[in-house]
Amino acid sequence: MTRTALYHSPLGPIALTTDGEALTKLAFSPIDTIGTIVPIETIPLFQSTRRWLDLYFSGHKPDFTPPLSLHGTAFQQRVWQALLEIPYGYTTTYGALARRIGCRSAQAIGQAVGRNPVAIIVPCHRVVGSNGSLTGYAYGVELKRHLLQIENKTYHR
Repeated sequence: MTRTALYHSPLGPIALTTDGEALTKLAFSPIDTIGTIVPIETIPLFQSTRRWLDLYFSGHKPDFTPPLSLHGTAFQQRVWQALLEIPYGYTTTYGALARRIGCRSAQAIGQAVGRNPVAIIVPCHRVVGSNGSLTGYAYGVELKRHLLQIENKTYHR
């Protein structure tokens, strides 16, 4: 059964969704919530996700990842796995990510990155334009800038 809880972050409310086994969605828009809204305290997965987010928003690199269940095409899965490998406090470009997974299209990478269902934990905000510009974030460039500032006051490439 799908359940959703709301986490109140310094950057606004975040909807957390589980299929009962793993986190299936983390979205900045509570309008995107699916299922029954429950208190975070009622589900251990939400409690561990809250701990991860508390660490993250306090400027610390979390040393664990909550269980994730990411539903998408095989290509999207490859892109999302590559996102998980971008180190905390660092960025990469859409083109570099494309080369890393053997894709010829930075645009295809951008589309897959934009469909990432678990923001922040699967760090799509760490992908920037070829000139280092903060482009292409589903929740807006200002939010992307804030997330990168939380990780590191200066950006590494």
